[in-house]
Amino acid sequence: MNNLKSAILKSLYFANVQSIAELSSSIGKSIPLVTQNVNELLEDGMIKESGRRASTGGRRAMDYMLDTSAHGCVIAVAIDQHSARICAYNILNESLAVTANVSCNLQNDDVAFIAIRDAIGRVYSQLDGRDVLAIGITIPGFVDPSTGINSSYPSTSPLHSLQETIEATFGIPAYLENDSSAIAIAEKHFGAARDTEDALVINLNWGVGLGMIINNRLFSGHSGFAGEFSHIPLANENKLCSCGKKGCLEVEASLLCVFEDIREALAAGERSSLEDAFQDSHDVAFPLLLAAYEKGDQLTIRALKKIGHMLGKGIATLIHIMNPEKIVVSGRGAAFGDVLLPQIQSSIQEYCIPRLAKQTTIEISDIPDVQLLASSCTAVQQMPWVKAGETELTKYKEKDQIASHRVS
Repeated sequence: MNNLKSAILKSLYFANVQSIAELSSSIGKSIPLVTQNVNELLEDGMIKESGRRASTGGRRAMDYMLDTSAHGCVIAVAIDQHSARICAYNILNESLAVTANVSCNLQNDDVAFIAIRDAIGRVYSQLDGRDVLAIGITIPGFVDPSTGINSSYPSTSPLHSLQETIEATFGIPAYLENDSSAIAIAEKHFGAARDTEDALVINLNWGVGLGMIINNRLFSGHSGFAGEFSHIPLANENKLCSCGKKGCLEVEASLLCVFEDIREALAAGERSSLEDAFQDSHDVAFPLLLAAYEKGDQLTIRALKKIGHMLGKGIATLIHIMNPEKIVVSGRGAAFGDVLLPQIQSSIQEYCIPRLAKQTTIEISDIPDVQLLASSCTAVQQMPWVKAGETELTKYKEKDQIASHRVS
């Protein structure tokens, strides 16, 4: 398949439906050339007409969209510090209800890798021979998507070359991206940052990551590792961070802090509606926090308010430096947005220059399982597109065709 057709398919993936004129503008090619390739894709059954638009005075434009029956699926792998979630999606980002969830402490990298690999295998085996276009993997760390290397781990670690190992294991092209960068791209295409040229997307999870959309592009910095929001020295307490430094934002503004505060309160004799559940669980578990929050557990709400205030202090710093149009609180922590947002806004009022604060909108993401969607986006954005049934690895994995981080 030529590069132009691949670009058309990717544009339709991110936009859902587009007219010829919109496709021409999106990919920067002439209308006659786009029309020719669209007609060929229609003949091949890879796209379909989705209907004409309302008249604006002339001939009504035809919209086009991907035809799911002609395409395989994508396996999305969302990894955080303590768990991995795997889900298969069709090419319209609809879940195929084939999932796996595993606990895996990334500090124990050998055991974590085996758990992740086996979970991917379980999802793959349930797809009943359906074509898998690619495996998209998002993970914390210093990830270079052009090489698939996560340099947060030594070269001897299976997580260092996770992309290559997964690719070799399953014979399917795999693509790796930093979790916060991928979430920013997903929010730009499908979420709260969609109509925003300059947006900062905070990935609130067991850490506090940041993806920056500047002039409609993901800003990665000189070495590709921009966005280490977790490690700006703003914390009031002198706790040791996972990075080895003290005073990092992460030690007072992450979901891990919520979990630790609840445990400390229980140990001090305070009561909780989920006291037994917290005491019986020796693993960090997001479902525990979510269940406590949904039941109105006061210890959980108090701990969330605490991190919300500190997160707002960090956001005030971002506003002073970047003057963004919008800041989106995303990641798993967005589930607690009703409690977090008022605390964030109060903290911004306390720490931020009013003139700057008024020019930045703070929003909570409404994308469920955003990191899984981000993993699917990672695969589609980087893979060379081929027809269904063409599953040879070499047809996908052409290094010179790895997509840039442009997200406009």
